[in-house]
Amino acid sequence: MRRLQANACAIARGIAVLMAACLPWPAAADANADPAGSPLWPTVRQEALGTAPATFDTRITITGPAFAEDPMQVPIAFDASALGKVDRIVVVVDRNPIRKVLEFEPMQARPALSFRFKLQEASPVRVAARTTDGVWHVATLVVDATGGGCTLPGATRANATWSTTLNRVESRVFPGFSGAGSRIRLRVMHPMDTGLVAGIPSFHIERLELLDSRRQPLLRLALYEPVAENPIFSFDLDGPAARGITVAGVDNNGNRIRAQVTP
Repeated sequence: MRRLQANACAIARGIAVLMAACLPWPAAADANADPAGSPLWPTVRQEALGTAPATFDTRITITGPAFAEDPMQVPIAFDASALGKVDRIVVVVDRNPIRKVLEFEPMQARPALSFRFKLQEASPVRVAARTTDGVWHVATLVVDATGGGCTLPGATRANATWSTTLNRVESRVFPGFSGAGSRIRLRVMHPMDTGLVAGIPSFHIERLELLDSRRQPLLRLALYEPVAENPIFSFDLDGPAARGITVAGVDNNGNRIRAQVTP
């Protein structure tokens, strides 16, 4: 009887071993899974970054509100300095009807920027910074909202004042910011219409450049419709803001932007 029991136990152990061998190994945790868990991320990544390698990276700091009280003016700031040399930064919003917000080439500036944008509904916001090895490093911030930021007319449309201030530039320099560096803050008056409001076509700034006294670019921005009305940008330079810096740009109707930045 004992021998039969022992044989039965041995057979049971053998069956258990065979079953375990046939079962698949547990899937390894994906160290680069989307922290927001957005089903749209694969599509957003393809649209914004193409087939280049991309990885989520906590070295990019990105700050903004957990809830957007005003979905037409959502503040956001990011800094990718910890990555080293960065040649391009793209900001996209997964659930906006127009996903791409802006592209930033830091060039002679730090890879850091603060600005405001329109948010249609609660969504992950992505900041993707490309290093010189061609790899995109992505930071994610989830912002909740009541919605409608892209499909409502701006304040200057409502009061019909936009044409009197169109492309006017206001600037201010903050010397000694972050040690020996300096901060330049720009405000460009423009309605930044998305084209998603009935009867109002798309009308937005397409390009902005900051140029030194020799007309060489310090930085370059490509802007899209989700940038907020009358946009404000803050840029950081590693050194003092020299005299002769100018702002140049154009909107999608061919209107030119040109102004001097006074230290």
